[in-house]
Amino acid sequence: MRFQWPMMLWLLAAIPVFAFGYAALVARRRRQASRFANLTFVMDAARAGAKRRIPGALHLPIALFALGLIAAILAVARPTASITLPSMQQTLVLAMDVSLSMRARDVKPDRITAAKEAAKAFVSDLPPELKVAIVTFAGTAQMVQAPTRNREDLIATIDRFELQRHTATGSAILVSLATLFPDHGIDIEAATLGPSWRSQAFSDSPKREPKQIAKPFDAVQPGSNTSAAIVLLSDGRRTTGPNPLEVAKMAAQRGVKVYTVGFGTVEGAEVDVGGWSMFLRLDEVALKAVAELTHGEYFHAGTEEDLRKVYQGLTSKLVLEKADVEISFMFLAAAVALLLLSAGWSVAWTGRVA
Repeated sequence: MRFQWPMMLWLLAAIPVFAFGYAALVARRRRQASRFANLTFVMDAARAGAKRRIPGALHLPIALFALGLIAAILAVARPTASITLPSMQQTLVLAMDVSLSMRARDVKPDRITAAKEAAKAFVSDLPPELKVAIVTFAGTAQMVQAPTRNREDLIATIDRFELQRHTATGSAILVSLATLFPDHGIDIEAATLGPSWRSQAFSDSPKREPKQIAKPFDAVQPGSNTSAAIVLLSDGRRTTGPNPLEVAKMAAQRGVKVYTVGFGTVEGAEVDVGGWSMFLRLDEVALKAVAELTHGEYFHAGTEEDLRKVYQGLTSKLVLEKADVEISFMFLAAAVALLLLSAGWSVAWTGRVA
């Protein structure tokens, strides 16, 4: 539990002062009572208050009052608790690496076959209300399936994957963002081909005909977008296209989390590319950096079974998410209940609120 206004907790220092003051008051009353010279009068007073002889009964209202005061102070400090709630995710983009390195057989029967089977199981297990889009990337990236709830269309799209040369991880994230925000005017060509793509991606320069008017947007906190997410799987390292870290900053500005999955053995594997045998390794550093920038998470899967487990974990993250919820009302309700109970007990045993 955390507090939004922790400085208010200093008010708890008043509780020991209150307890000390009450103890001093009780001691003074006892001293006054001992001064009665007429023992008969004292006994009559004791019989009149016989119903108050339950041990500690006279102190219970004060104890309840102190607890109510503590609860009220905690409520003023605005406590929050991390609670698991149903996720508000509405659209998920699954970006899949279809570079030639996916031919590698360090994963049985080979990387692409294992990745396709795991991806089909993943989309089948997602909640039916969640829209899923599919982006494939190699030398370039493209949206091969627009956001849809039709799981059969998604599985058919995955079955049609074809391998190509090179790996453009940055383009994959860029196309995924364009899929999630079609009205933001993200110029994929400028970002991929332009010499200074960061300045051209949203430019309305008269030298170039903009495909659409870019909708202005205000940057938000990374990871704060609860309606969209990207899951990116790659087995190698970027060989072309924009820097994935630069594009990840664009995702972070829109609050979109990018969950990255490194597929294949960390040591790498040999792949035959156009008659040439090449040794390719997984770029975990870049994938981890992308996830960190966007407040997503990085996963490594060395086998098809590992990948299925990663996807199962992602499914739970996309269905349920933890959120900090203010619970001041709970402490305030407890404070009111304790104070009312204190007052009621005091009236019942002493005939007054004290």
